[in-house]
Amino acid sequence: MNNTAKILISAVLTGLCTIASAQKYSGVIDKSVAVVGNEMITLSEVESQVQMLKAQGQASDKSTRCEILEQMMESKLYLMQARIDSLTINNENVNSELNQRLDNLRTYLGGDDNVAEYFGKSITTLRQEWREQLQEVSLTQQEQQQIAQNIPELTPYDVKQYLDTVATESIPMVPTKYQMSQICVYPDREAAAMAVKETLLGLRERIIKGEKFSTLARLYSEDPGSARKGGELGMASKSIFWPAFSDAAMALKPGLISQIVETPDGFHIIEVLEKKGDMFNARHILIKPKYTIEDEQKAYKRLDSIRTAVLDSSITFELAARFYSEDPKTRTNGGQMADPNTGSAYFEIDQLKPQDYAAISDLQPGEISQPITSLDNEGRDGNLVYKIVRLDKVLPSHPASFEKDYTDLLSIVQQTRQVQALDSFIDDKLKSTYIVIDPLFEDCDFARKGWTGKIRKD
Repeated sequence: MNNTAKILISAVLTGLCTIASAQKYSGVIDKSVAVVGNEMITLSEVESQVQMLKAQGQASDKSTRCEILEQMMESKLYLMQARIDSLTINNENVNSELNQRLDNLRTYLGGDDNVAEYFGKSITTLRQEWREQLQEVSLTQQEQQQIAQNIPELTPYDVKQYLDTVATESIPMVPTKYQMSQICVYPDREAAAMAVKETLLGLRERIIKGEKFSTLARLYSEDPGSARKGGELGMASKSIFWPAFSDAAMALKPGLISQIVETPDGFHIIEVLEKKGDMFNARHILIKPKYTIEDEQKAYKRLDSIRTAVLDSSITFELAARFYSEDPKTRTNGGQMADPNTGSAYFEIDQLKPQDYAAISDLQPGEISQPITSLDNEGRDGNLVYKIVRLDKVLPSHPASFEKDYTDLLSIVQQTRQVQALDSFIDDKLKSTYIVIDPLFEDCDFARKGWTGKIRKD
């Protein structure tokens, strides 16, 4: 288990319980199944998490219940220490998580009334209960992070010692990594957008004259999820849509058709069917800009000319990128690409777009690809872009070494030490905390054997 998962697992499990534990629990007489210090865990809380896993399509059996209980007990140990340490609840994160959870439930169940009916409690009551639970999650997570971060600062000696003591077969393999630069040219977006707008204006006019929105959505919309349902999105919170889409929908009166709305997904017309508070149910027709073979040929010709100039040494690739590339994120760096998630200039294969990897897979460092059609990182699926790619460097896959991979190894050692610190915390608390577990769980094969001695003997 990696460090991130280890640190957050209790909070995640508590978070899963947050939704499920508010449901009416039936079928089993509720009882306390564990006491950890002054904290109690009930059977209904365990079973609620089981039901949540079932809802996600996961199998559940006795071992699942044992694992859930163990994680809940660990979470209680962190929570108790957080209170001793006087850690402060991050109310901003709590409110954000609470609102997001409610929005997701409203969208999934179809509004506040359905949420209240499903859980058998008013929205006000649910808000209060979930807020209290999320406040516990906040404290638990902060305590875990505090323990994990409270390890001594690591030195090169620690990394060297790790390599000297770990088994040879356990030394991590560093995957092949690629460093690349690009020069990008976009198609004529204005002309393509104009064509889409003309199509949507025609559809809007047909709807106003009496044709059914749902029929035209099935025929023309390029949103596969809603097109087959006549463009209907279902009752959902405005927060799950692009702001421009939500703003336009919330401003409409039911039955009216919006003007054209642009989002990173493309262009839409919208009909609102129903509004409740900050939720709405709407139909839409989505059409994305299309580009012609002439657009591609024009871009390829331009890129091929730039490539030739670079190969002839008339201009450097870096200078050509600054002058001619239309990608603002790489142009100022002489075309050098960086992972948008990590900022690293090196990419593993699974971090590359398939089109980009296909372009460089047969290149040697320093060589430049032929013009290709690819996607950028904007919007949900990316926008079409034409480019040439230079393969700058390849770092072949190899066992991690002190000289070449110090940063990666430092991270591994840090994660190992953090996991050890968390394990030590739980082991120490197991020895000093009053813990009682119900015989119902006496057959559990807990990951930590220290729990077994805490089972009550009836």
